Amino acid sequence: MRRILAWTVIGLVSASSVFSGESDRALLPYAVTEEREACADHDPLRRPFFGDTHVHSTYSFDANAQDTRNSPRDAYRLAKGERVGLQPYDAEGKALRSAQLRRPLDFTAITDHAELLGEIRICRDESLPGSDSDFCWTYRLNPVNGFGPMAFRTLLLRERFQFCGENGELCREQAMAVWRDIQAAAEEAYDRSAECSFTSFVGYEWTGTTGNGFNLHRNVIFRNDQVPSLPPSWVETPSAYNLWEHLQRGCVDGVEKCDVLTIPHNSNLSGPGLIFASAKIRTPADLDMPVDREEAALRQRWEPLVEIMQHKGDSECLLGGETTDEACGFEKVPYNSFAGVGRIASEGALALEPAMKADPRGMVRNALKKGLVIQGQVGENPLKYGIVASTDTHLGAPGLTIEDEAKGHGGAGARNLEGLPDDLEFNPGGLAVIWAEENSRDAIFAGMQRREAYGTSGTRPVVRFFGGWDYPAELCERADLAAAGYEGGVPMGGDLSKRPEGSGSPRFVVSALQDPGTPNAPGTPLQRVQMVKGWVKDGEAHEKVYDIAGGENGASVDTATCEPSGVGAGSLCAVWDDPNFDPAESAFYYARVLENPTCRWSQEICVDSGVSCDDPETVTAGLEGCCSKAHVPTVQERAWTSPIWYTP
Repeated sequence: MRRILAWTVIGLVSASSVFSGESDRALLPYAVTEEREACADHDPLRRPFFGDTHVHSTYSFDANAQDTRNSPRDAYRLAKGERVGLQPYDAEGKALRSAQLRRPLDFTAITDHAELLGEIRICRDESLPGSDSDFCWTYRLNPVNGFGPMAFRTLLLRERFQFCGENGELCREQAMAVWRDIQAAAEEAYDRSAECSFTSFVGYEWTGTTGNGFNLHRNVIFRNDQVPSLPPSWVETPSAYNLWEHLQRGCVDGVEKCDVLTIPHNSNLSGPGLIFASAKIRTPADLDMPVDREEAALRQRWEPLVEIMQHKGDSECLLGGETTDEACGFEKVPYNSFAGVGRIASEGALALEPAMKADPRGMVRNALKKGLVIQGQVGENPLKYGIVASTDTHLGAPGLTIEDEAKGHGGAGARNLEGLPDDLEFNPGGLAVIWAEENSRDAIFAGMQRREAYGTSGTRPVVRFFGGWDYPAELCERADLAAAGYEGGVPMGGDLSKRPEGSGSPRFVVSALQDPGTPNAPGTPLQRVQMVKGWVKDGEAHEKVYDIAGGENGASVDTATCEPSGVGAGSLCAVWDDPNFDPAESAFYYARVLENPTCRWSQEICVDSGVSCDDPETVTAGLEGCCSKAHVPTVQERAWTSPIWYTP
């Protein structure tokens, strides 16, 4: 009810109104925590803002090991539409590659690893205390060879190096200096004018790693420029639960106006789904640690979003068992931990034991179902995730997600100047989309908190999703779809209100508009909209996928030329009732929008390079992957909305 009332009040204010005084700010449906000019472009019915919440620069130890020289400032420049050089570099330090986004991003968060911020700075700068250590001397000679010992000691043993000084003080001191520069770069990039053209967020990555390279990583996003003096890392906080405790003390309670949230990512590399186990786990032995109601509620507060895709793979779902959804076979890496990276043989055979194969327990859909099961046991859902996607670029290249301009992201794969710039199993990454009233930190952060968000595989379709009990069947034909959506129900990320007496199934409306692209590179038509449902019956979780708009249209792409063919839709919309609704069963629903097939990034390069697998002379150095049995030449770009939940 409070949400509907808020929209009733705010809807009386013109979308072009400027909010400036305290009385105006009181009308906003989110808190204002910063000093800035009011945005001239303010839409009470909200707009989609496209961004990247997972970006590494030269300050990250793994990016530095690959000779990434782009600073946070360079990354922000690229996000805002400037051309920026990329690794590799020639002998004079000139970048041999460059990139420029066809369309700037609306927002970006630089998320360098908190771990080793100080160690990298010390080893790179010979004037700093500790830089004369044997390890730093060796590291400067060969950062690639130094990367392994550095990562092992810090991420797996959680120990500081001796050159860090007593209690690691030297490294903490230098980490604070880097952290201040990260903050300064974000402030310089943030548009505080009334134009509100770009929003930067202060952030970092907490790089929890356990067992055989199993991933517990979280991106940590701060609401504004009020942040702790040093970000807590995996070294100081041995579980996600401990991380939240530190952020509570050091940010929410310790710094005025400080607020923060965390976004888990690469659940596909979390082994047996460790990232979706109790947040208190420290080792794989803790996999079955029970989750109580207090922890479940706490996780909802701290983790409203999950990253469903990035350049190291899609984490939506995995074919097998109950999951028969063919669209799940999309951009999967075939291993379940970082230990599998780089171990795929030339023809795609894995040099991996069965325990390292991709695991459905690390998939987001399974986590959403698991959350419903736990909710039935303890009364709260700890895995109530909204959905975003991002790049995880390690080149300082946010938003570089279009297949035909792929340059690799350097997070784990090869960095080749000639031929394919990345390993075959990787992709250009995705984008996070937040529905918000304006392009400001407070508005976008509030959108993240309420989960009114969706992720895309890199393209920019516009998707709206509402759920309620009595939407009119003709809502798709109405110009006030968004206003009616809010007034009569909840948007993506919300909870359905209590079922009215005598009501049948909940009713959902999904509207999808094709990515418009640019004049020289138009977007791809839409093929279909699907509804993904998960529910619990007698304590067990189930799933089903429904086609609700569009459908099989015969569209295809010629892999010899990358020319698409067939028809598609510029827009799709549906008002849908669940034909199998049971009011006694908890459930979630999310929409998935599929575009027509196009050439994958790797095939774009193979075609541009004139590769013919029937003619070995055309398969030059670096292009061998074009003819690998593991090569998938096409891709079907998509978007995933945050779910809407029903609770009896």
